[in-house]
Amino acid sequence: MIIAIDGPSASGKSTTAKGVAERLDIIHLDTGAMYRAATYGIIESGIDLNDLQSIHEFLKNMVLKFDSFNHIWINGKDVSKKIRTNKISSSVSAVSAVPAVRFKMVETQRSIAKGKDCVLEGRDIGTVVFPNADFKFFLIADILVRAKRRLKDLEKIGEERTLNDLINDIKKRDVSDSSRDVSPLVQAEDAIAINTSNLTINEQVEKIVQIINK
Repeated sequence: MIIAIDGPSASGKSTTAKGVAERLDIIHLDTGAMYRAATYGIIESGIDLNDLQSIHEFLKNMVLKFDSFNHIWINGKDVSKKIRTNKISSSVSAVSAVPAVRFKMVETQRSIAKGKDCVLEGRDIGTVVFPNADFKFFLIADILVRAKRRLKDLEKIGEERTLNDLINDIKKRDVSDSSRDVSPLVQAEDAIAINTSNLTINEQVEKIVQIINK
């Protein structure tokens, strides 16, 4: 069984997907973390984000994996915390727009989820990665709510940003994600939309689990 949860940045996808996986006792594949890890690896390697040839070479040797704690590793290094900084958040959309990166990720995601019951979240899970997913959900939320969520996440790792800065960052990310040529952010026609603005994480998880259990 494949459950696809898509939506824009800070709409609650990752936390909700994790909760749904725990409730149903199935695998959670954090695809957003995969793109962030690739972005981290490219930046740490000193590669210019416009240097497509170097990015191609990096991808050939890149090894991405999740451990038993669902921490993400790239080339033998646990980067689970490092990928949540604003530096990575502000660059991941540009990296995700590179066709070679998306093709590599789609291939990896399909390989990991093959033959398993799995919850995946991202921006193109229900449209590109698994267009025939058993269940598709599309999470949305007001931009102020999303910015406050991002602010809280950054505070946890000791990074300071203003709410206004984050609102502007999210607006730019939305435009970039929705307008890219390859796998743009778009709601699948058969996806169920859920507005998470006034829902707690538990309520979001419960809503999805109820629909699946029916």
